[in-house]
Amino acid sequence: MRFSQDFAQPGQDFRRPGRGPVRTRGQLGTLTAVVALTLLLTGCGRDTHTGTPAAHRKNVPADRVEPLTTAPEPHLPVTVKSADGAEVTVTSAERIVPLTGSLSEIVFTLGLGRQVVARDITATFEQAAELPVVTRAHDVSAESVLSLKPTVVLADTTTGPEEAIDQIRDAGIALVVVEPARELADVGPRIDTVAAALGVPDSGAELNARTRSRIDAVRKSAPAPADGTPPGREKPRVAFLYLRGSASVYLLGGRDSGASSLIEAAGAVDAGKASGLKKDFTAITSEALAKAAPDAILVMSKGLESVGGVDGLVKIPGVAETPAGMDRRIVSIDDGVLLNYGPRTDRVLSELIAQLHPKDEAAK
Repeated sequence: MRFSQDFAQPGQDFRRPGRGPVRTRGQLGTLTAVVALTLLLTGCGRDTHTGTPAAHRKNVPADRVEPLTTAPEPHLPVTVKSADGAEVTVTSAERIVPLTGSLSEIVFTLGLGRQVVARDITATFEQAAELPVVTRAHDVSAESVLSLKPTVVLADTTTGPEEAIDQIRDAGIALVVVEPARELADVGPRIDTVAAALGVPDSGAELNARTRSRIDAVRKSAPAPADGTPPGREKPRVAFLYLRGSASVYLLGGRDSGASSLIEAAGAVDAGKASGLKKDFTAITSEALAKAAPDAILVMSKGLESVGGVDGLVKIPGVAETPAGMDRRIVSIDDGVLLNYGPRTDRVLSELIAQLHPKDEAAK
């Protein structure tokens, strides 16, 4: 595969020979494409290994979603406003195709998993594992989607190429584009949007309330700064790194990486954002890492594996010289859920807090 030669810089389009760009540029378009490609290259199995110490993995839940206990009853037809400006009328939710893993997660958790007939490569949770995949890397195959005779297709503004989206819609399929989730505040509106498009607003309200309650409970568990903490270091500084060792891609997250609200909710400071990085991602340099000065480094689990684990990570120029590198303080979260901002985000936040604030340290 030659994808590494076509890897875009942060904020630019991802292109492959003969392909168009992803549907929209911007903060999550870049990362979504990279994550999808990483999952394709490394496999999307349900391995729960995260590269972290065993103590941090004792209570990691199975890679499953938790559907609502109440059975949803779609009330259709409904007409909704798509994020790309189109007015879309959905008449049936009998055959659903969500084109991102995070959208699949919402649909399954609403209780509509039996109606889902395909998945995107980033839908890595167990209940979706046997569904046919209708994407190639980050590109949607319109032919594959249409062959499954969907009654409604869900995409978001990072889904592409644009030609595939247009082809699906031109075939007369109800296609609803949803705004991507960028932070914790987007979780509820995104759930509501998907539920409304599928004719189950009551289930959306129930899931929204459950998710909000769980996230709020986890946020309260983030420990307060310990007495005697030096001024300016009351909260750990966390740098979010995107790693893809097979292509020598090493990126440092900035203000728009998508991880800031999670890091801050976990009682920490986004080191990239605090150091003045305003873009989504920038190439890792020794100078950028020194300015960020992270106490801990947050990575996706497969990204960590791709560089040879913690031993390989600290060999990336500049990492070993940071407080995080010297202490080998690495936080690893599964690729398929870290930035989904959906019904399982409370688990992500809980795991992030557990790894950032181990109980033995919190008790000191």
